[in-house]
Amino acid sequence: MAEARVKPRGESPFGERFGIFAECLLTGVWIAVASLGVVTYPAAFAAGARHLRRRAAHRGGGRREFTTDFRSALRGGWAVGVAGWVAAGLAWVDVQAVRAGLPGGPLVGAVGLFALIGLAVAGLRAAAVWAPGERWRVLLAGAARRTVRDPAGSFLLVGGAVLTCCSALLIAPLAVPVSGAVAAAAVAVEERYRRR
Repeated sequence: MAEARVKPRGESPFGERFGIFAECLLTGVWIAVASLGVVTYPAAFAAGARHLRRRAAHRGGGRREFTTDFRSALRGGWAVGVAGWVAAGLAWVDVQAVRAGLPGGPLVGAVGLFALIGLAVAGLRAAAVWAPGERWRVLLAGAARRTVRDPAGSFLLVGGAVLTCCSALLIAPLAVPVSGAVAAAAVAVEERYRRR
């Protein structure tokens, strides 16, 4: 009896897209684990974004490459993490000024909140383009300019961050994999800006 030969089928576009989505969720778990050091979140997002850029370009990559990138990004990224927590603390003080009813409190609170959101978006955009050997100060300066020049992309990242917060409020463990989707959104926003 002759054996029938089945011609292997190529991966469907649906399968490829689902694979990227699954990779985003896995990357979110890696980012969450790497962010446990509290000030390591910029390096974790940078390593996650680099991993997703590699996967989207079909260049492989895995946990070892993520770990290597994380260690490299941590060299200057920890200082960015500390600065982020300082900015969050200042925003908390602004909110307390608003709640205390101090004169000018609402205006100061609004400015502080918008500044914190802008800094978070710039941080995500900087992490999305990070590569080994890049200096965080240079990356953040460029990301701040792109945050202002590309408001549509910046609003997309704000929406992703809001989605992550809502996920955490509804089902706390869901915020872990969703953070990978936020890293993917940052990569997509930066790629869109680069192609303009």
